[in-house]
Amino acid sequence: MEIVPEGKNFRIVPEDELQAVADFLVRYMPESLKPNSQIYESVTVFCPSARADLVDLVTSESILLDLTQPLYLNFTHEAIVNRFEKRYEAHDKITGDVYACDNPPADVDTDGLPPDVELVRLQPEHMKAVHDLYPASDIECREVFEKLVAELPAYGIFVEGQLAAWMVQSYYGAMFSMQTRPEFRRKGYGIYLARRLTKEVAARGYKPFVVIRPENDASRSLYTKLGFEKRFRTVRAVLRPR
Repeated sequence: MEIVPEGKNFRIVPEDELQAVADFLVRYMPESLKPNSQIYESVTVFCPSARADLVDLVTSESILLDLTQPLYLNFTHEAIVNRFEKRYEAHDKITGDVYACDNPPADVDTDGLPPDVELVRLQPEHMKAVHDLYPASDIECREVFEKLVAELPAYGIFVEGQLAAWMVQSYYGAMFSMQTRPEFRRKGYGIYLARRLTKEVAARGYKPFVVIRPENDASRSLYTKLGFEKRFRTVRAVLRPR
């Protein structure tokens, strides 16, 4: 594969500039957009949401991306998606509100769990069960989950040895895929998972955040109890050239 050092609107950053670039980018994470022409692969382009007009540098680029192909945007700031829609038509749009936690709870006590219930850190071998109930399993393969839990914290509630509920840390401080098997719902397991993972994500140096669908009152109630506050709206969509 040929490596192209420069395009119309980009250039490869030399090693001696990487630290300065990283220091700049960290101010805007996770306000990123993830165009994706291969459904399980992506590249990331960072853009401050207050300067969504800079997205035009991507959509006018002739080398960096093949802009004749559809793009998959994974929960991207609404302002950035709106800018993309000047050139693309959005399909299968789903909105989600980003809630972040500045002051994670100090208490991760699990004494309220019954004796036959355990909160356990998950391993890659648990991921088949997790992926089977993941709502977006059609766009995230099981291997993604296996790689995440091999490097990042994930926790599950086990009832008499059976995995009943779980939650995973994703990129940056994202916490996602809180799922509970139908037969174990309404037992309060979610608050134990969210409290534990929120504290651990913060201890790793990240700001914990979640993406909550506007109609999901239960999740919004759970996270606001833990101190999460709404920051902005995001959109997940497939963009097709007009």
